[in-house]
Parts: sequence; structure tokens; C-alpha cells
Amino acid sequence: MIQRKFRFSATLGFLMLGAFASLFSPTLTKAQVPVFEVDKADSSVKFSVSASVPIAGTFDKWDASMTITSPELSTAVLDIKIQAASVNTGSGMKDGKLKSKDFFDVAEDPLITFHSTKAVLTGPDTVEFDGDFTIRGVTKQEKLIFTVTGKGTGAGTIAGTMAFDRKDYGMNSGIPFIKIANRVEVTVDLKGKRVSGPPVDFK
Repeated sequence: MIQRKFRFSATLGFLMLGAFASLFSPTLTKAQVPVFEVDKADSSVKFSVSASVPIAGTFDKWDASMTITSPELSTAVLDIKIQAASVNTGSGMKDGKLKSKDFFDVAEDPLITFHSTKAVLTGPDTVEFDGDFTIRGVTKQEKLIFTVTGKGTGAGTIAGTMAFDRKDYGMNSGIPFIKIANRVEVTVDLKGKRVSGPPVDFK
């Protein structure tokens, strides 16, 4: 079985996207917590899978946000939501097959999501998020491992790859006349900046 893993190399610009800490912690004001936003026009979410006929494309509709209740990284909660029906390979036949019940099953489960349950600083420039990854209604515990650069700059880019075995999530079928690997990779490239509040405390 392929070991599922998530590996991201990131800058601080993504690490506190859309924080709304004042809604959850009345003792802190918005000015006391980091608030970041993503430039979606300059960002992307893509996917690829090895196959006898190349299969790769983008997800055109998605959202990413981070809720943090203090400047401490351990209070961060990461959410990524992808609209599975927005898959775009440039081929109507491939898109239709990927949207079908054999793959993403968008009619029954329109969202692909990751919701973190724990954030841990594992090194000077690495952060690990444990959480629930859900696709086509199947949820499993996964890890997102971030490498952080540009700490304290207030702006930057996150670029990384999320890899999983499609058969672990019930995607056991193939596409006629195309041999498809089990490993699927989702590549995230997000640009963002801190719009208010202090930097994140990485100590």
C-alpha cells in the first residue's frame, strides 16, 4: 500500500489565511492575532496522476482558510475546501469520468476537504498539521508537512504536493483504454500576505 502523505513547502504568507480569531476569543482583538489573505487570482490548485495517457488538470473553485486564536502556531486550524466538480483537464471525456461515481462522485459528495485537528512545530522551518482528509465521502487521518520560508516578511507563497492512494478512498475503477496509477497528487500554489496583526510565533 502506498503511504499517504502530504508535503508542502510554504512561506508565512499562507500560514494564517483568513484568520477570524476575534469571533472565537473575546479576550483578543483582531489587532492581536495574525490575519492573512490569499491572492486567488495568482494562486492555483492542480492535480495529476500517472497514466498511459497523461491525466492532469486544475480545480478551478476552491477555498483555503486558517483560524487562529492567538499568535501561537499551536492554536491554528487549517481548512481547505475544493469543489470536485470544478476539475478541469482540458478534456470533456476525462472530466466527465473523474466527476462520475467511479472517481470523485460529485453528485453525492461535491467537496474534497482537509480539516486540521492539531498543529505542531517540528523544526525551525517545519510545521506538521494532523487532520481529516475527505474525498467522495471517505475520511481518513492524514498529515500536512509544511516547510516555511520568509518568516516575518508578511508575504509569500506556499507550493507543495498532497499525495494519496485513490483506492484507499474507494476509487477502484479505471478509464477505458487508459492504464491509471493508484497514486494521486494534488499540488497547491498559493500566494498571500498578512493584512493585520502580529507575526506568527514559531518558538
